[in-house]
Amino acid sequence: MVVFFVALLGVITITFNAIAQINPLSKTWVSDQGNGTYKNPVLYADYSDPDAIRVKDDYYLVSSSFNCMPGLPILHSKDLVNWTLINYALTRQIPEAVYDKPQHGKGVWAPAIRFHKGEFYIYYPDPDYGIYMVKAKNPAGEWSKPLLVLPGKGIIDPCPFWDDDGKGYLAVAWAGSRAGVNSLLTVFRLNAAGTGVTDDGKHVYDGHGDNHTIEGPKFYKRNGYYYILAPAGGVATGWQLALRSKHLYGPYESKVVMDQGGTVVNGPHQGALVETQTGEPWFIHFQDKGPYGRVLHLEPVKWVNNWPAIGKDDDGDGKGEPVSVFKKPDVGKRYPMATPAESDEFNADKPGLQWQWHANPKIQWSALIPGSGYLRLFAYPTDQDASNLWPVPNLLLQKFPAADFTATTKVDYQVEWGIWQGKKTGLLIMGNDYSYLCVSKDEKGFKVNQIICRGSLNGNLEEVLAEDRINQSAVYFRVHVSSPDARCSFSYSEDGINFKDIGQPFSAQSDKWIGAKVGLFCISKPDVRMGGYADFDWFRITP
Repeated sequence: MVVFFVALLGVITITFNAIAQINPLSKTWVSDQGNGTYKNPVLYADYSDPDAIRVKDDYYLVSSSFNCMPGLPILHSKDLVNWTLINYALTRQIPEAVYDKPQHGKGVWAPAIRFHKGEFYIYYPDPDYGIYMVKAKNPAGEWSKPLLVLPGKGIIDPCPFWDDDGKGYLAVAWAGSRAGVNSLLTVFRLNAAGTGVTDDGKHVYDGHGDNHTIEGPKFYKRNGYYYILAPAGGVATGWQLALRSKHLYGPYESKVVMDQGGTVVNGPHQGALVETQTGEPWFIHFQDKGPYGRVLHLEPVKWVNNWPAIGKDDDGDGKGEPVSVFKKPDVGKRYPMATPAESDEFNADKPGLQWQWHANPKIQWSALIPGSGYLRLFAYPTDQDASNLWPVPNLLLQKFPAADFTATTKVDYQVEWGIWQGKKTGLLIMGNDYSYLCVSKDEKGFKVNQIICRGSLNGNLEEVLAEDRINQSAVYFRVHVSSPDARCSFSYSEDGINFKDIGQPFSAQSDKWIGAKVGLFCISKPDVRMGGYADFDWFRITP
């Protein structure tokens, strides 16, 4: 019997097939090869720090979301390969006074999801405030408001565990930037409701030395052993460690069960161990790919002498390495291909689930009136002290969907009552360095600019790389992103057919702990008269 590889209690009825039908299959990356195999990554997008469970025939995955809102994305799959984004567990971050402004690299760090006594629980850390918990009976429905379970700075990466006797525990790690110490794993007792800890905690593993920077613990039990699976060695270059003991508090033996080996998959670690309906064990984890973020891989697992060998273990030493193509998990039947949403025609009453703001949202930023067929972004004023877009919250963005893709949008820029000064709207590639195409108006008429900002996190000013005049308010913007360095080439069109290159290519850069993002914005300087908006007809991702 495996505890928490799978939850078998309760019945959840959700029309996930309807979600899959609404979301067309990606044109840029599909993991399922259609022949019984899959290729990695299974998700070529920045769903970092993943955790996953199975409930009956359904798989659920959560990931960190940092300052992006809504937060705590929830994905669903029937076979661990084909995933759709179905919900977010967090609509606003608390304290709201803090997260109403962008807090790059802060907010929701690595979460854990579990199914316990008929309810879904997600525990997530905010490194500046402590460990929070949200729960729901339906993962696609409404989640409870965040409850602070364990207050404190630098307490991160929680994972709950309920033992055979019903007692609850919470494993955590430590962020040296806040706690003053790291490379430790600690276990606290949880109360019966899972709403608070009842003791001061006990350290169960010290990784200083061979397994420095150990973090992200995931708690399991199998064949009388307690297991803690945890990454060590750092995000970009580390490995996956397994700890085991006959006693919950240890002492724990350790073994490296996956590393990069001879592959090109750097730092393969931090993820979730899941068992299928047919008894197959699998491991889903991330790989840091710089501007593309932390993309997700799926690895087969073999139990050898009560140790999990993750990935391909050709030499039989119990330490695997990532696979590039492999037979799909045996889940008892075959399911249709599915991918998270990317394009958006803006024909619904709100933007698709793929979109996130850069802070807690305000209703004043946008409108999507049913039947209008467009998303309206208002020329909302930036703060007086905003020297660039880094501190601007009303950026509507989504993750890069693949190594190579093209994003195109049609926008009609309206300046009411002739109030055009200090306002602009456009298509943005956002990160520590960023670049965008924008349309604005001056006394001569409408114009298109390519703008770049290098080192935006340091408050550096934007530069104008190119400027072209156009004859109308409506314009099509396009950016093509190509591997391996996420090179972005911009173009625009006045008729949607003939596109003109503009400016200079730009290599996308990651944000703080997240990959680069692509999306839309409409802003105004703070010291000009209000007014103006941009109507985005659609946003499409193509090869």
